[in-house]
Amino acid sequence: MEVKTSLLDNMIGVGDMVLLEPLSEDSFLENLRNRFDHNEIYTYIGSVVISMNPYRSLPIYTPEKVEDYRNRNFYELSPHIYALADEAYRSLRDQDKDQCILITGESGAGKTEASKLVMSYVAAVCGKGQEVNKVKEQLLQSNPVLEAFGNAKTVRNDNSSRFGKYMDIEFDFKGDPLGGVISNYLLEKSRVVKQPRGERNFHVFYQLLSGASDDTLRKLKLDRDFSKYNYLSLDSAVVNGLDDAANFRTVRNAMQIVGFMEDEVQSVLELVAAVLKLGNIEFKPESRCNGTDESRVKDKNDLKEMCELLGIEQSVLERAFSYRTVEAKLEKVSTTLNVAQAYYARDALAKNLYSRLFSWLVTRINESIKAQAKTRHKVMGVLDIYGFEIFEDNSFEQFIINYCNEKLQQIFIELTLREEQEEYVREGIEWTNIEYFNNAVICDLIENNQNGILAMLDEECLRPGTVTDETFLDKLNTICAEHQHFESRLSKNSKFLTDHSLPHNCFRIQHYAGKVLYRAEGFVDKNNDLLYRDLSQAMYKANHSLIKQLFPEGNPGKVNLKRPPTAGFQFKASVGTLMRNLQTKNPNYIRCIKPNDKKASHIFTESLVRHQVRYLGLMENVRVRRAGYAFRQAYEPCLERYKMLCKKTWPHWRGPAREGVEVLMSDLQVPTEEFSYGRSKIFIRNPRTLFFLEERRRQCLQDLATLIQKIYRGWKCRSHFLLLKKSQIVVAAWYRRYAQQKKYQKIKSATTVVQSYTRGWQARKLLRELKYQKRCEEAATTIAAYWHGTQARRELRRLKEEARRKHAVAVIWAYWQGLKVRREYRKFFRANAGKKIYEFTIQRIMQKYFLGLKRDLPSMSPIDKSWPSRPYLFLDGVHTELRRIFHLWRCKKYRSTFTEEKKAVYEEKLEASEIFKDKKALYPSSVSQPFKGDYLEIRKNPKYQKLNSAVEEKVLLADVVNKINRANGKGTARIFLLTKNSVVLADQKTGQVKASVPLPDLTSVSVSTQSDGFFALKLKEGSASAVKGDFLLSSEHLIEIITKLHHIGSTAADREQLNVDISDEFLVQFKQDKVCVKFIQGVAKNGNSVSCKRKNNRLLEVSVPATA
Repeated sequence: MEVKTSLLDNMIGVGDMVLLEPLSEDSFLENLRNRFDHNEIYTYIGSVVISMNPYRSLPIYTPEKVEDYRNRNFYELSPHIYALADEAYRSLRDQDKDQCILITGESGAGKTEASKLVMSYVAAVCGKGQEVNKVKEQLLQSNPVLEAFGNAKTVRNDNSSRFGKYMDIEFDFKGDPLGGVISNYLLEKSRVVKQPRGERNFHVFYQLLSGASDDTLRKLKLDRDFSKYNYLSLDSAVVNGLDDAANFRTVRNAMQIVGFMEDEVQSVLELVAAVLKLGNIEFKPESRCNGTDESRVKDKNDLKEMCELLGIEQSVLERAFSYRTVEAKLEKVSTTLNVAQAYYARDALAKNLYSRLFSWLVTRINESIKAQAKTRHKVMGVLDIYGFEIFEDNSFEQFIINYCNEKLQQIFIELTLREEQEEYVREGIEWTNIEYFNNAVICDLIENNQNGILAMLDEECLRPGTVTDETFLDKLNTICAEHQHFESRLSKNSKFLTDHSLPHNCFRIQHYAGKVLYRAEGFVDKNNDLLYRDLSQAMYKANHSLIKQLFPEGNPGKVNLKRPPTAGFQFKASVGTLMRNLQTKNPNYIRCIKPNDKKASHIFTESLVRHQVRYLGLMENVRVRRAGYAFRQAYEPCLERYKMLCKKTWPHWRGPAREGVEVLMSDLQVPTEEFSYGRSKIFIRNPRTLFFLEERRRQCLQDLATLIQKIYRGWKCRSHFLLLKKSQIVVAAWYRRYAQQKKYQKIKSATTVVQSYTRGWQARKLLRELKYQKRCEEAATTIAAYWHGTQARRELRRLKEEARRKHAVAVIWAYWQGLKVRREYRKFFRANAGKKIYEFTIQRIMQKYFLGLKRDLPSMSPIDKSWPSRPYLFLDGVHTELRRIFHLWRCKKYRSTFTEEKKAVYEEKLEASEIFKDKKALYPSSVSQPFKGDYLEIRKNPKYQKLNSAVEEKVLLADVVNKINRANGKGTARIFLLTKNSVVLADQKTGQVKASVPLPDLTSVSVSTQSDGFFALKLKEGSASAVKGDFLLSSEHLIEIITKLHHIGSTAADREQLNVDISDEFLVQFKQDKVCVKFIQGVAKNGNSVSCKRKNNRLLEVSVPATA
């Protein structure tokens, strides 16, 4: 049976702060320290989780831990973030309640890691399947992308989130994830242009320079040296434990998983590079004739490179940095910018460009991870946002961050009280009002539409005339002077006139977490967040695919003279939307605390933790939870835990659990005012009562343990005795068996010996008789053999003698016949001797020639032209004929090794030779290049999936060509596809088909005699394809393209053979006009490239560099 532990078992300190006794700030901190020292980093306040950052890896996030907390009661195990994630997920899945998890804390407290742990736990416990796993992977991989572009190294945290993030994860009715929606709040875009000492810019800049390939950096016109970019701080460029190169590869992989196209990734990197280039643009003053100063760009190289990256005309952007146009109704006034204003405009453009890029990234990720189904979804929101910030120098950013935390604190108190009240009503217990600090008055001070600080700040920004931070502060001093939570040295409230801790240019607000001093300097500029309209319009004129989307207000056709909404107004609206969203969900809270500022493990800085406990309002949270009943538990687990304290309930209670608990509490004589009975739970008012029950339970468990030990020891001794007795009987039985077996073995062995001796004597006697009989038979056989041998030898000698005599007679007769023949033919032999010698000599020479030729034959390669030298002049004809025959035989052998595909390639090469050899200067360089056909791997590449589905026939050739524009002679990249029946031209980026020409409509192809790649496809007049005229194209594989076109035409029986016109001057039909294309030899420019220029309406001149 599975043994379940409890929050109260083996507890280090107090696992739930609601049970802390006595409750004070010191005891609260001491409990946190005690648990932190024992690696217990999680503590509860009711259903709220406090998370201490350990600054090291702990073995508490393993798959086994996930299974431990899966489908468990919240208080069943020791405090853990998995318990809160499981409670939220099960409430969403089983009770159909939308959930939200609010993670707050200051920078470095572990908010981002906490959100990752929640998402990883939900991903681990929800359903499985290919589609579900894909959604989970996309949701998890969105984090590295947002961290690269939204996180940075600060003095408090090496991976600090510099934006607020709220993610809604959508689930189906089974609890499987369908997708998500991400909202971002207040990106710290001022970091793009300036970073405090010891801090870095956003991670992506360093990752790009460290991890991108040399080719990528060359395309982006970047250098790996960080010191060459003004926007990158050098004192913290390299962070220990942070591998920017590896992280860049992780981000590229994550973007691919999330669904970014390759051209989108390239566009994003180009914008990041443009921001770096923008920071290097510097200005110098230049005096005008009217005495005013005008700014001018010092070094235009960075400006030029940036304009090339974004596709902007350099002069347009340079003018936008020097002039500002102000429009009012029908009037336009252009004023010059001095150097300071030019730098402000540059930084404003950089900040806006980066922040809009970040917003576009969030929108693009949302498009990929959003749920596809149209049915109603269950939603779990995860909020990871700045905690309350109190610095030495607090400005506009800290003001709106703290305003957001005031709203979160307000909704936290309201939802916590509402949850308490709903549980009391559900359990039938009387609800009593709880006294607590309501921070609505502070929220009203900030957000009131009439007299709120944000409203007055917007009013100052929109007011005509001179507007400064001092006029804004004067307005605050006038309107908010009597407010109890507002303090200023210059206000009408006389009690702050002598407060020297309050500077004249500052004001102080008493937040729920304490007083914060804000410096008014910069409030107006940061709230305005102005980007000059000239810069917006310059950005809109860019040819870059992404820039137009980021600067829609730059469209001259949609000029809006209204002032854009201020940063404060936008943030207030976003916070309002967030609060309304959170109000509709069941809240779950994680409060993150940083134990020290050194980012070191095992260090607990009490003053720092005390400061965070105060501004997180944790003591207020405990008091709210303890205002009613400090502890509550369902009847079944309560009875199961404490039933040993009463004889009536121990060991088994047969009735309902509530009655058992009532009997138990009555027997223990617990005062009735200390607890109340709900419908399904018992509510205990004071922690002392719970600790009393726990102490009694510990004592009872000790007594029970002693009793169990006594019974166990007696049982063990009896079992041991019975085992010994049983073992003795078994040993005796086995010994008797063993003795009988030994006796039997001895008798059996003796019998076997006697039998063996008897059998041996009988066998030896029989052997002797057999040996004697065998010797007699062998003696008779030997005598007969010797006699037969003697007789055979006598006969052999006789036969040999007779044969010698016959041979002697034959030899004598042969010699006699030979003598007679030689005497008779001697005169004829002398007449024919010369001819015989000649024929013999010739025969020997031919034999030697053929043997030498066999030895010295060349290799079997058809291109090997070597052949042995001729030894004699009279063999000249034979030598030549043999060389020809050998070459033919060698070629036949070589051809027999060809596959059908290779034969087709050589046929095409042969056909190319017939068409272009000695006619086209480009032909010799193409001979050694194999005809590959599909250079784009169009069937395998997922980028061309759309184009692949549009072309149903087999693609014989796929390549990228340049379509020449008649107007300017410039080329546009197109995908060239050749099938058996048509030629298709498609857009390289989108894959959309631009033109499809049936091959019967193609009459001829025109090329030049030079080494260029230009060719013209001439269409049949009157055909549907000829409406827009002929096509003038350029390709690196011209020989292969025209050969395949010619081959298709020659093999097709239903169409005429394609004519190939090779001339340095030919006509091309463009719509209604004919244009002459003329090829000339020119001087090599721009890396020996061919250039095409328009000379007039009827002539395009192609300049081809002369080849050496």
